[in-house]
Amino acid sequence: MSEIIAALDIGSTCVRALICERDTDGILKILGSGMKHSNGLRKGVVVNIEATLHAVAAAIEDAEMMSGLEAVNCWTGIGGNHINGINSRGVVGVSSKKRDTRESEIAQGDVDRVIEAAKAINIPTDRQILEVIPQNYKVDDQKGIRNPLDMLGVRLECDVLIITCSVTGAQNLIKCVNRAGFRVNDLVLQTLAAGKAVLTQDEIDLGVVLIDLGGGTTDVLVYAEGTPFSVYTIPAGGMQVTSDISMIKNISIDNAEKIKIDAGCCWERMMDSDETVIVPGVGGRAPLSIPRSHLLTIIKPRMEEIFKMVKQHLDSLDLVRPLGGGVVLTGGTALLCGIVDLANHILKLPARLGSPIPTARIAGLVEEYRNPSYATVIGLALEGESRSMQDVSDHGSDIHNDKKNPALIGKLKAWLKEGFF
Repeated sequence: MSEIIAALDIGSTCVRALICERDTDGILKILGSGMKHSNGLRKGVVVNIEATLHAVAAAIEDAEMMSGLEAVNCWTGIGGNHINGINSRGVVGVSSKKRDTRESEIAQGDVDRVIEAAKAINIPTDRQILEVIPQNYKVDDQKGIRNPLDMLGVRLECDVLIITCSVTGAQNLIKCVNRAGFRVNDLVLQTLAAGKAVLTQDEIDLGVVLIDLGGGTTDVLVYAEGTPFSVYTIPAGGMQVTSDISMIKNISIDNAEKIKIDAGCCWERMMDSDETVIVPGVGGRAPLSIPRSHLLTIIKPRMEEIFKMVKQHLDSLDLVRPLGGGVVLTGGTALLCGIVDLANHILKLPARLGSPIPTARIAGLVEEYRNPSYATVIGLALEGESRSMQDVSDHGSDIHNDKKNPALIGKLKAWLKEGFF
């Protein structure tokens, strides 16, 4: 039987939804997408529930109409200024014994215990654990082990990255989705999802920086030695650039956004010196023609500021080896002309745009979706598919795809739960 996988990327400026179907061969087919602009979030945190839930409902309904399928559950991304990463280490004694010997053999129970030990840190009551990602293991004196199962040893250590988020931030996000008539399968860190869609295994193994240039925030995920090593959020993004243009040129936010998309640039060599841009007049005044270079003097300083904060964070990390995989840029602001050159110049690392990569696991990745703006939502679909497959493996049945309940009944259940509990 095929399974419906729905993904939901709720950003500060727009909401993107994707509906896919996993066929009997295990291929994930993209069948429909929807996008709605929203002003319900600020820096990744819900500030207007009504605006957010209307954008969520509209985006998913557009995806349903395109695909001809109904979504009940969705894998939802979470990010923003309230995300924090903590590196921790757990240590346990190996308890499993090989039969007829005194040697200790590491079993899954030992691995589970060492991760639990690493999670035993003081976390403020207003925060919750979102992800716990094992980085590497150490068995006795042997370091750098990826999978310690069945190895012999007495002492097991594990380094983990613990990603936390605001409790209220997560609850408000879930509430918006529930009130829109859908249910959240799980919250997934947006940069982790985007990395699943745009990074190659070679980049991950060499060490790479994923920079998600969103509307309200810039989210950074650093991979080192094949695993996520650090997360970091800068409370500035594409909307700050738009706001700068609006204030300096005395035009509306909507017109400033359009000019940024159509003519914005942050690298001198990507534009001609005699290019001009038409700036709409305000209050019935005639539009003005200005040199495109004027936009560069507004946009470039803001983007330089963002990348310098990224570099400052990278310089503070205790990395064993250089980031040989370079920098990968995703998010809507990554489409800004000259952004790759500017990132390369400031971060002193090779940079590229991060568009979703076609693989054997996913079909229907048409040209429209091979765009940095779609990196997160496609990654959410891939991550949701992986987690649902794991649930099938762990429980023997797909708990996220109840064939006995039609989509309409599922939505009614979500509405009743939201209304009465």
